[in-house]
Amino acid sequence: MKKVFVITLNYKGDKNTKELLESFLKVDKSSFLLTFLIVDNYPKKPIEIDTDKYKGLNLKVIYNRENLGFSGGNNKGIKYALEKGADYVLLINNDTTVDANFLKELFEISEERENVGAVAPKIYFERGYEFHKDRYNAPERGRVIWYAGGEIDWHNVIAKHRGVDEVDIGQYNETSETEFASGCAMLIKSEVLRKVGLFDEKYFLYYEDSDLSERIRGKGYKIYYCPSSVIWHKNAASSGGSGSDLQDYYITRNRMLFSLKYAPPRIKVAIIRQSLGFLLSGRMWQKKGVVDFYLRRWGKGEIPKD
Repeated sequence: MKKVFVITLNYKGDKNTKELLESFLKVDKSSFLLTFLIVDNYPKKPIEIDTDKYKGLNLKVIYNRENLGFSGGNNKGIKYALEKGADYVLLINNDTTVDANFLKELFEISEERENVGAVAPKIYFERGYEFHKDRYNAPERGRVIWYAGGEIDWHNVIAKHRGVDEVDIGQYNETSETEFASGCAMLIKSEVLRKVGLFDEKYFLYYEDSDLSERIRGKGYKIYYCPSSVIWHKNAASSGGSGSDLQDYYITRNRMLFSLKYAPPRIKVAIIRQSLGFLLSGRMWQKKGVVDFYLRRWGKGEIPKD
């Protein structure tokens, strides 16, 4: 049977991680051998896990000596998985819970279709974590879309989620190719990772999934969105919420890095002009993000708070 290694990062999110593990206990594993790997990114207070409670998940924990960010932390787990002979790597946020059949559905798409590089599930907002909480009634919560496939808006260089904020009434129920897979959850073949490489650790946090998706497609592989695979996401639970200083810093810096690597020439010029505007009138951490981009301070950089 094929080996699937599930990798999730933990950073001061022990409760979320354990809730994810609980949901995985119900996952259909009949088609593959599963190993669940937690990469703990918070050395000041390492996560404590009763591994006996999760025997069915073949649970293992890697304790990092420092916060390696989303890219570096996941890379640590991916390297371990590849060394142990993984056929597939599933990257999934710890602030999610999953449907029992979600992994089986992703696996079947990867096995049955040709030239598959990565497959992403349909992702709903967890109840109470919607951007616009007052917009939905009780039966709609839990069916509000966070991601139903993705595309890059190259005019603004923003990774956009299809269907975001829409109540799911079946409008995105067709399996289809998509431009990028969200780092929130994606199943990747090991052979693809060996060919295209792992996450670029310059990013540390944000845009690393878009960068990896561009490299996957650049090697001729396809990225699929699989609507029959469903998970729920506590949006931005690990980064202080939308609009935080942390997001201001990393999104500003990394958007410039991603843009100057992949965007059309005229868009690159526009991004540089915009960065000068941030220096003049942007928020404090936007300014710091621009400065660090030009000074080539990658990775963790000048993190707002740790």
